[in-house]
Amino acid sequence: MKKKTTKPVFSPNAVKVLEKRYLRKDDAGNILESPEEMLWRVASSVAAAEKNWNQDPEMRAVEFYEIMACLRFLPNSPTLMNAGSQLGQLSACFVLPVGDSMEEIFDALKATALVHKSGGGTGFNFSRIRPAGDRVRSTSGIASGPISFMELFNEATEVVKQGGMRRGANMGILEVSHPDIFDFIRAKTTRGRLSNFNLSVGVTDSFMQAVKEEADWELRNPRTGEVVSRVKATELFDLLVQSAWATGDPGLVFLDRINENNPTPQIGRIDSTNPCGEQPLLPYESCNLGSLNLVRFLDGRGEFDWEALGKGVETAVRFLDDVIEMNHYPLPAIGEMTRKNRKIGLGIMGWAEVLFEKGIAYGSRESLELAEQVMSFIQSRGHSASEDLAEERGCFANWEGSLWEKKGRKMRNATVTTIAPTGTLSILADCSSGIEPVFALAYQRKTFETETLNVVNGILLRKLEEAGLMRRGLVEAIGESGSLEKLDLPEDFKRVFRTAHEIPFEDHVRMQAAFQKYTDNAVSKTINFPNKAGLEEIRKAFWLAYESACKGITVYRDRCKETQVLYAGLQDKEEPVGSQGKSVPRRRPAMLRGTTVKIPTAFGNLYLTVNEMDSKPFEVFATLGKSGKDTQAHTEALGRLISLALRSGVPVEEVVSQLKGIGGSQPVWEEDGIILSLPDAIARGLEKAGGFKVEEATAEMCPSCGSALIHSEGCTRCRSCDFSKCD
Repeated sequence: MKKKTTKPVFSPNAVKVLEKRYLRKDDAGNILESPEEMLWRVASSVAAAEKNWNQDPEMRAVEFYEIMACLRFLPNSPTLMNAGSQLGQLSACFVLPVGDSMEEIFDALKATALVHKSGGGTGFNFSRIRPAGDRVRSTSGIASGPISFMELFNEATEVVKQGGMRRGANMGILEVSHPDIFDFIRAKTTRGRLSNFNLSVGVTDSFMQAVKEEADWELRNPRTGEVVSRVKATELFDLLVQSAWATGDPGLVFLDRINENNPTPQIGRIDSTNPCGEQPLLPYESCNLGSLNLVRFLDGRGEFDWEALGKGVETAVRFLDDVIEMNHYPLPAIGEMTRKNRKIGLGIMGWAEVLFEKGIAYGSRESLELAEQVMSFIQSRGHSASEDLAEERGCFANWEGSLWEKKGRKMRNATVTTIAPTGTLSILADCSSGIEPVFALAYQRKTFETETLNVVNGILLRKLEEAGLMRRGLVEAIGESGSLEKLDLPEDFKRVFRTAHEIPFEDHVRMQAAFQKYTDNAVSKTINFPNKAGLEEIRKAFWLAYESACKGITVYRDRCKETQVLYAGLQDKEEPVGSQGKSVPRRRPAMLRGTTVKIPTAFGNLYLTVNEMDSKPFEVFATLGKSGKDTQAHTEALGRLISLALRSGVPVEEVVSQLKGIGGSQPVWEEDGIILSLPDAIARGLEKAGGFKVEEATAEMCPSCGSALIHSEGCTRCRSCDFSKCD
């Protein structure tokens, strides 16, 4: 194969991410390929599909390699990871049906485990499951309802992700007419519950009309179709608003809007999406995604090279259609359905940098007009590229009876465009995620070793210099807050470089709607709110998304999970306080009594002694039976810090909630479940010694590097490393 001389332009941090997650390794963990070799592996493997239509695979492989090496296009993570491997599973996510019978539910659970094992995420609609308390004729028993089964799926995800290539992610949808909808909406107000799920309520036009008219709303048993109760639609909508304000869940999925654009209505109604909501899918369909890095299509004057962008769209559409052909699907039913409809999802990333380069404020009329111009161009060229492939290869199998047949357009793919999350891909491409604004203009970036880099947005620094605004101490001031909001700079300049929490929610929603107007599938985006936002703002965002033709909406109020009250009444009211208002550790008496428990770990048995004072845990001693000096030192240090916290009045339950669930490289099984790490073992030992149980913590901290997590593109991700709950 003749290879061009283009070398990948990955940043040093992108190379670290590639080495950690994408490059092939041997059994000992030694890296076997370079980033350049990885791109050739992917390009060659995908291009091998071309021989099925008498095309030149080597020529197409060069074309695919070039667009990836220049970081103008990247496919979703499983394609980068698995193309050319024995696993060969190239899709990001799937939708699986869940029926009402025990057999159907556990068939779906097994399918979920197989999908997660292969590196994919899953979406479900649980609305077919009969409500809690309903009759089960076969056993004369009482049904436990959909939420109990969702917890089963959640636990299966927790187990499978320990050995999987990627962390499993799920979307759980319950339709607004289900009798258990109130419990579903409140599900995540219990900390740690359904932690491996994004939740969305399936909302219909008739429900939104009932809210507007303050009418009653019928809840129906899905097993019988009978009305079991009538509630005020406004009461249900108010609860939706309150829960989303408190926890970020659930979001809304506008099912009627989605099905208006269902390209294959003759096959069935769409009632589910992938984990981040941007890909509505029929049962057993998969999403095969890729994204164009828009900032790489700007010329030296900050103008779009439309010819290059059009060519990039054509190459990307061909690449993604080839992915469908070369994919090794985790279930035969998935392979069959995917090939019949051949849905692909071409999206974008780097939108924030485009606006920075052009000096356009995010959410302004000019930015919305540019969004429509760019996405309408991508959609038009994408549809034309799919038509060309249909001439070359034939239409997708379910074309007859589809919306495309009614329009008289022969298409290779039932859908072409999607705005998907690009969390890790945007790190590789060195740009912002999807269509999101930047979360901060300066932040710390971990490099997976001991080094922490202070990163300041490069376009901002250049624009400051060009505008003559750079001065001593300015960069340090930007670094302190990550924004320009409180700095002495021209207001027009500050408006262009606003960060996510400085942008009004209306501008977030309108940007989503602008891109949705020219997107076949849907748009993954988080509507970010500052912590001080009230319920009314959440309510307005929901209505604005519905009225502006979005297909769904996800909101997140900054730090809402951290401010949630977990243990009411457990704060020690007699906590000693020093003169500066700080907690003062109580002195240790000469004699204390306690309990010792033994917990197995990968480093030997952990012996945890918990001594009490006034019937409350007061200090902890942790010893490992057969560990090395360093591991024992870390264990002893944890014990000392926990003791300091307990003596300072921190409730033991709060200590456990922070330690429980921390993952490690060598989990072990015991009779009560998996011990993930030494901190997790200590947490479980504290529970045993105290005779209580604490739900696993959901503190918004990255389990990979310890940095704060953010909510972006309908997902939880780390801006400091490559961790994401969804990709």
